Amino acid sequence: MPQSSSATGGKMRKLLVLASLILGVFGRKTFEGHQVLRITAVNDVQISLLKNLTDHEYLELDFWREPVHESLPVDVHVPSTSLHKVKSFLKNNKIHYEIMIQDLQDLLDDEHQEMMRFRAHQPRSTNEFNYATYHTLSEIYSFIDMLVKENPQLVSKIMIGQSYEGRPLNVLKFSTGPNRPGIWIDTGIHSREWVTQACGTWFAKTIADSYNRDPALAAILNKFDIFLEIVVNPDGFQFTHTSDRMWRKTRKPNPGSRCVGVDPNRNWDANFGGPGSSNNPCDNNYHGPSAHSESEVKAIVDFVKSHGNLKAFVSIHSFSQFLLYPYGYTTTPCRDQAELHNLAWKAVTALSRPYGTRYRFGSVINVIYQASGGTIDWTYNQGIKYSYAFELRDTGRFGFALPANQIVPTAKETWLALMVIMGHTKNNTY
Repeated sequence: MPQSSSATGGKMRKLLVLASLILGVFGRKTFEGHQVLRITAVNDVQISLLKNLTDHEYLELDFWREPVHESLPVDVHVPSTSLHKVKSFLKNNKIHYEIMIQDLQDLLDDEHQEMMRFRAHQPRSTNEFNYATYHTLSEIYSFIDMLVKENPQLVSKIMIGQSYEGRPLNVLKFSTGPNRPGIWIDTGIHSREWVTQACGTWFAKTIADSYNRDPALAAILNKFDIFLEIVVNPDGFQFTHTSDRMWRKTRKPNPGSRCVGVDPNRNWDANFGGPGSSNNPCDNNYHGPSAHSESEVKAIVDFVKSHGNLKAFVSIHSFSQFLLYPYGYTTTPCRDQAELHNLAWKAVTALSRPYGTRYRFGSVINVIYQASGGTIDWTYNQGIKYSYAFELRDTGRFGFALPANQIVPTAKETWLALMVIMGHTKNNTY
């Protein structure tokens, strides 16, 4: 017998529900058998060979730390389908490697299970918010609203723009009076660097709770506003939770390319498109079609210009344990290098005190690699002297999959360094 239209419709609805469930379970990219290799090159020839590997798109390699010079190890995420080819290449060229992460999916499964353990409990206040686990975008947005509601005399939320997909670009403003100069802190510009957004929530809670208890912080807030953007790249961050945990870029389509997104830390008007960025939309460091083409970047640019009186700008990334200052695109020292270098030394010294965590520090180009279109080069060129970028824990054992039990220790030690930078800014701004 032929089915009635209502029966057919009911069956179709069931199929649609089933399809959505399957997509929810299987829509997320998995990394079973994927490994992260640490490669140690000993000379320029081996570095050149490793650079050639980056040109083979069919291998689908994701360089967590790129081949630049032999003083830094190269960390590369290798899909299971490419492991034999890559390992054979390294062996044939006598390039040493070790396995840092045996199976990336195992780490991500542990991470997900940790998050799910706390998902049933919805915090009713920022005191109940769990700072020792990773959170979704909606949970962070809820945290922001709770913090503002709990601290109306100190904290407000400003929306500086919208992401490409229409999400609010929320900034927390901590202020004790009108017409103050500002200090900017941002986290989460690269979406997969989850420890940064997690630290951002901890910083926000610490500022709100410590103003009346910490004289040093009170002195800073009595002279400066602090602006904190916890999720610079919300579209990418959402995508890391729903589809691809290792996604780095924005989510804006690139006309004429199958590849989506721009590296928001190569999109600034500071030697835009120069060495250390890519013109290939499929690369993780693709600079985009033009400077400030990404709405997430343009929103910060517009805010910096409209505010006109920011004195410090700190952008927080992971991983590698570096504290960096300008420049990334040129070896020419910035005019304030001596002061910035000395301040960085004081900051990393303070950071090391609780747990003995060691950071390298210096200009971007000298410590890591040449990079054009970077955030802090642009902000420094705008006259914001104290422009710094952190690369948080760790040095590669876990990389972008840092276990949640390291969130709070990372936030605590980084906060000590931030206090040094903010205190110096307060004492040296007239």
